[in-house]
Amino acid sequence: MLSSEINPVELKVFLNHIYELKKGVRQMVLYTANKKYEDFAIKRLNSQKICYIIQPVGNDRINLFFGRKECINAIRLLITRPLNKLTPEEDFILGAVLGYDLSAQCKRFCERKEKTPSVLNQPS
Repeated sequence: MLSSEINPVELKVFLNHIYELKKGVRQMVLYTANKKYEDFAIKRLNSQKICYIIQPVGNDRINLFFGRKECINAIRLLITRPLNKLTPEEDFILGAVLGYDLSAQCKRFCERKEKTPSVLNQPS
């Protein structure tokens, strides 16, 4: 991608995430971006020696997970399908690893769990 095609406003959040990761504020980041920025993002992450995973989202967008190697290794095992297809447990773990508010994650987990039919409660 030519540097003239890069919109600094759209990448400002991405670059701030890298800054926070390097300063230890975050352990892992999930950044959703237009696919046209994929090459720029990969080059930047590689130059900073930051581990990452790319997940296509559709509509020319990608989910870019990046951060500590341990976190990315866990995400490789956890994220095996689109995020909207995760179980309540997988969703909770992802939110916790991303450092989202734990109380909000607990509330979200309970709400999602209540909507998910339990196999144990199904008639035989």
